[in-house]
Amino acid sequence: MTWRRLFAILLAVALGAGAWRAGGWSGLALMGSALVLWALLYYNQIMTVMRRAADRPVGYVGSAVMLNAKLQAGQPLLKVLAMTRALGQPLTEVGVDPEVYRWTDPGGSFVTAEFRGGKLLQWKLERPAPETAPDPAAGPPGEA
Repeated sequence: MTWRRLFAILLAVALGAGAWRAGGWSGLALMGSALVLWALLYYNQIMTVMRRAADRPVGYVGSAVMLNAKLQAGQPLLKVLAMTRALGQPLTEVGVDPEVYRWTDPGGSFVTAEFRGGKLLQWKLERPAPETAPDPAAGPPGEA
């Protein structure tokens, strides 16, 4: 059990005790209503992000460079999905930790992101090799 889960359990017990002391059963009912409201708001946020992501191709992002600029270590996967508005192309097997996803833009650049426990661990932007431009002093192609 992580310290965050232990802290959440202790906080819930303390809130329950405070609600009971302040109002008895009605205090507990008010606290329960507030917790249900919070859970419904969080569920609604998740459903909105997933609905937007369902309308886009898997692994697509408008600009990989802009995504790279917005990413920060420790961001949850849900926030990254909200930024890209698309599910990432999975590069690892299902259930393997860390999870690796890739988002590609129309220009061929892509961002590969690694998530451990649902939090962004590291990411890497890769751009395609620039095409070699023809030398203007050499003249049109095919002439010798």
